[in-house]
Amino acid sequence: MPSFIPRLLAVAVLPCCLQLYAGSLSAAPLDAALDESERLSAEAKASQARIDQLDDATREMLNEYRSALQQTEALKAYNKQLQELTAAQRKELVGFQRQLDSIERTQEAVTPQMSRMVEVLGEFIAADVPFLPDERADRLASLQDLLPRADVSLAEKYRRILEAYQIESDYGRTLEAWRGELPGDGDGDGDSRSVEFLRLGRVMLYYQTLDAHESGWWNPQTRSWEVLDGSARRPLTQAIAIARQQQAPAYLQLPVKTLAEEAAQ
Repeated sequence: MPSFIPRLLAVAVLPCCLQLYAGSLSAAPLDAALDESERLSAEAKASQARIDQLDDATREMLNEYRSALQQTEALKAYNKQLQELTAAQRKELVGFQRQLDSIERTQEAVTPQMSRMVEVLGEFIAADVPFLPDERADRLASLQDLLPRADVSLAEKYRRILEAYQIESDYGRTLEAWRGELPGDGDGDGDSRSVEFLRLGRVMLYYQTLDAHESGWWNPQTRSWEVLDGSARRPLTQAIAIARQQQAPAYLQLPVKTLAEEAAQ
């Protein structure tokens, strides 16, 4: 009997041990499987992350490639515009050069002509009645100094010459009075006198002393000043006042017939 009890105990304990051993044997592969699953999942995540990174890099490279293509097209269009602009500028330069050549030829032809115009103007002033001599001489001298200057354009020189001609032309249509010096007559009385001058266009030039006691006119035939009789005193005084805008315009009887008489002789 006693030997039987241990056997029963052994039989009873053995299944439990077998169950525990079997449980330990079944838990080990499960843990390994779980570890492997976690490892594979981590690798899958890492692979997906790398794939995502590659996708991002690929998209970025694609965007950069597209941007580079757009820039290339823009540069091509810009280069084309530059080529067209350069070609147009070359044409303009050719045109400018032709104009410069034409201007040089024009200068060669016009410069002597302008010199002649100034010369003729001087001759005209010298032969004209001697009114405003200083002003007209200064204007003529200014033109003579202007012609050889290289820093003044041809157009400006021509404009100044035409301006001088226009001023001289305007003298023929105006009535003007001014105070100036009447030179001596050269017959022993060489002192000049302050007088009032009156210019009637460029037809007649008169003078009258400041006290109005003496009046005279410029005789173009003798190119000298001559004294008028007393009848000219009052109309000349009135004409000088009108020219100075000190009196309203009025009908005047100036001694202009004397000029016709002198010319007829």
